[in-house]
Amino acid sequence: MQKIKIKCPAKINLTLEVVNKRSDGFHNIKSVMQLISLYDFLYIECYEDLEPKILLEGNSCDIPYDSKNLVYKAAELFLKTTETKNRTVKIYIEKNIPIAAGLAGGSTNAAGTLYGLNELCGKPLTKKELHNLCAELGSDLNVCLEGGTLLATSRGEKIEKLKTIEMPVTLIKPKNLGISAKEAYTKYAAKEFKPQNNMTEKLCNALKNKTDIREFLYNDLEYAVFYDYPELQYIKSKLPDSIMSGSGSTYFVLGMVESPDFSEEYQVISGLKFINNGICAV
Repeated sequence: MQKIKIKCPAKINLTLEVVNKRSDGFHNIKSVMQLISLYDFLYIECYEDLEPKILLEGNSCDIPYDSKNLVYKAAELFLKTTETKNRTVKIYIEKNIPIAAGLAGGSTNAAGTLYGLNELCGKPLTKKELHNLCAELGSDLNVCLEGGTLLATSRGEKIEKLKTIEMPVTLIKPKNLGISAKEAYTKYAAKEFKPQNNMTEKLCNALKNKTDIREFLYNDLEYAVFYDYPELQYIKSKLPDSIMSGSGSTYFVLGMVESPDFSEEYQVISGLKFINNGICAV
């Protein structure tokens, strides 16, 4: 039996701009994504079995542990691609990243599964081939696999490494509110006015010139859903400089801030920072 423990970081979107809708139903985006020091952990076992299967377990009651889970799909895709037969894969998912929160929790777990199985099976796939599988499964997996600060384009799977800076991060999430990517993109598409702020390019220039990036933080999907949820408006009223990550419902604020005073209905995670690495074994 072979075992491995994989460290899967969360991401935030420093910018997220929707370019247009694609023929496949997804949207082309421009986004600067940043990996942060908040992690899920995967405990992966792989062993020979006459009746091979994929078994999932975990510490969260809010995710499925069957073929609906992206981790299951990742394991299935890896076994098929590498033509690995007569192997049972068992994965325990330790969730610390909030769910349906715009932090790529599901994506980083799936990318971590591909990475972990590749390590266990003697690295049959190159880094490029792992990235190809990530792109096949979803939009944020490539970012999580690569790590650091990245410009993501197309539907998020095309990435370019940028300079990573040091920056403290605080997350704030309404405990009882999750927003799906489908809802956020649908509401954005319905907006008659669509801002064209070009904040992604401006933030990339700020990184290149080593100037303050905070004035260029921006998210089109926040604009799409903000007025539908009093919880989001409340976060913004308490922390005006905060920005929503991904499709939400998590907000983040950069730099050193006083510990924000939120009720028990909100989860506050402070003491985080930007990191320059992605998924890895520990």
